[in-house]
Amino acid sequence: MASQTIAEDRRSRVLELVRVRGFASLPDLAGELKVSESTVRRDLDYLEDSGVARRTHGGVFYTGPSPKLSHFDLKQSVEWDKKRQIAAEAAKLIEDGDTVLLDGGSTTYELARALAGRPLQVVTNSLPVAMLFSSSDTVDLVLVGGYVHRRTGVSMGPYANQMLAELSVRRAVLSVAGINERGYFNSNLLLVETERAMMNAADEVIVVADSTKFGRTCLSHLCELGKAHVLVTDGDISQAWKQALNEAGVRLVMAKSPPGTTA
Repeated sequence: MASQTIAEDRRSRVLELVRVRGFASLPDLAGELKVSESTVRRDLDYLEDSGVARRTHGGVFYTGPSPKLSHFDLKQSVEWDKKRQIAAEAAKLIEDGDTVLLDGGSTTYELARALAGRPLQVVTNSLPVAMLFSSSDTVDLVLVGGYVHRRTGVSMGPYANQMLAELSVRRAVLSVAGINERGYFNSNLLLVETERAMMNAADEVIVVADSTKFGRTCLSHLCELGKAHVLVTDGDISQAWKQALNEAGVRLVMAKSPPGTTA
């Protein structure tokens, strides 16, 4: 029983170190905990099986719960499961070596977690997303500056837009708060201006949005439906929406329904 308690305490320490840093190397963890690397490997295997960490060459990424920002406050677990499924599907669209721009939405954060450990160039205006990749030895990270929105940890506004105007990426992945026949919407005027700058910087625009966003209108109009090349969503959208997106020239990618739900 004592040995089990010691192991649990050590795993908690490992998890906290990885959580704070975003990424930690195997030798660093062994050195700080004063245990062998083989012991750390067993702890990391346990944490990976628990879904809070992901092993990669030379270390481990934190993939646990989302940041403690009100923007990530979980109200409906089924919807969050949908976001994870959408993120997993969107990750398949990203190729190793891509330069990808990620905004600060909750679904985009889940995508960032799914991309942990892959060789990429990542550009983001999201502090939580940047923290995930800040210590990675596989990712070249560029953080877009500007006014930081306190609720979301996202930079936006004229300084962010000026920086984005100087960048070029292969793919931009954006989240939206609403979709209707007029196109895509978000709830912040400054954010929409910055997302337009992201779209202008990208060869391909991917929108990630769960089915609850369809039929909704928010404060600021981002763009028409056809301005996105790809839309990744879950299987709960109507046939009418599938037809509308097809007519707009948008490639629709459907994520699998979360376990325990019906599509």
